[in-house]
Amino acid sequence: MNKKKKIVLIVIAIIAIVLSFVGGQTFARYMSKIMGKGTANIASWSFKVNENEEKLQTISLKSTMNNSSLLDNKIAPGTEGEFHIKLDATGLEVGINYVIKFENESPKPTNLKFVYDRKTYNTLSDLQEDLTGVINANDENKVKDLIIGWNWKYETGTTAEEISKSDAIDTQNAKEINDYTFDIIITGTQIEPQS
Repeated sequence: MNKKKKIVLIVIAIIAIVLSFVGGQTFARYMSKIMGKGTANIASWSFKVNENEEKLQTISLKSTMNNSSLLDNKIAPGTEGEFHIKLDATGLEVGINYVIKFENESPKPTNLKFVYDRKTYNTLSDLQEDLTGVINANDENKVKDLIIGWNWKYETGTTAEEISKSDAIDTQNAKEINDYTFDIIITGTQIEPQS
C-alpha cells in the first residue's frame, strides 16, 4: 500500500470518529437521565425459647418435680411435675411455624407418662407429634407457654395382677435408671408469604 492511500484511510477514520462524536452529541441533547433508589425494609427475626436464642436445652425431670417427700428431689412412683417451653416471637414481623422435637433420650421409667393439653402420652415421640404450631405475624400475643406435665403413678393398674406387674416393672426401673434426661430441639421457620 502506498503512502497516499494510508493517509487517505487515516483521514477517513478520523472523520468517521468526529462525525460519530458530533452525531452522538446531537442525540444526547434529547436524552434524559432520571435517577432513583430502590429500598425495602427487612422484617425482623427474633425467635426465643425460654428467654434464649438458638440454645439446646436439657430437661431433667427431678428438677421439675412438685413433691418434696423424697431425698435429693429424686423421682419415683408417686411423683409428678411439669416443665414449661416458652416460645417468644415478640418483635417478629413475620409469621412462624414451630416444631418441638426430643432427642438423646436416656432410658425412661416404663410407667412414666406425659400430659399435654389434657391428653396423656406414653412416649416423647408420641408427644412431639402434637407440639407443632403457628404464631402469626399479626397475633396480638406472640408468646406461647406450653406446659408439659409428667407423672409416675403409684401402683398403676386396675386389678391386683396388673398392679403387681407394674410394681415389679417400677422396682426394676428404679434399680437400672439413675436419672432420666432428654434434649429439646425447637425449630422456628418463617411462614411463606402468600401472594
